[in-house]
Amino acid sequence: MRIVISEFMSLDGVVQAPGGPDEDIEGGFAHGGWTHPFFDPEVVGGAFADALNKADALLFGRRTWQSMAAAWPERGGDPFADRMNGIPKYVVSRTLGDDDLTWTNTRRVPGDEAVAHIRKLRETDSGDLLVMGSPTLVRTLLREGLVDELRLMIMPVILGGGKSIFPGDGVLRTLELVSTVTSGTGVNVCTYRPVVRG
Repeated sequence: MRIVISEFMSLDGVVQAPGGPDEDIEGGFAHGGWTHPFFDPEVVGGAFADALNKADALLFGRRTWQSMAAAWPERGGDPFADRMNGIPKYVVSRTLGDDDLTWTNTRRVPGDEAVAHIRKLRETDSGDLLVMGSPTLVRTLLREGLVDELRLMIMPVILGGGKSIFPGDGVLRTLELVSTVTSGTGVNVCTYRPVVRG
């Protein structure tokens, strides 16, 4: 199973609260919803839809899963929402119990077993396991060498601080740029894959 990361990202590498003002104010983040001026249905929306359509399952950290679980179930009726609601989902959490998993087709991955569980999924299943948002989880996946593709929607804005997906461990990781598309709103949709050293 390929692990694919899809992120809205500022020029300074921030991924925090792209969707709305109250999405994630941790650390005093005051720019929630910063992606809206740069979103266009064709390029940015198309990249998001393409990643979802190619996915066989979704993987979330707890905070992102809770935001999505609060928003998507009531949005049924269009193909994108139906796909979000119907696809198998995994949420990594130390605090959620099975009774909290109210979003259809969600299974919990215990936080203390996350890396081993995800490694097993990657080795035994097929298709794409898509991660959206979830910066803490993505940092762990990158640090553990478990990411097969990064799809970054890089927006022409500097936010001056906030959550990032990149590990701060001083390790050099080389990526190959596989494709790039630029929207009319100045967003570069870039797909990267790790360079495998032989």
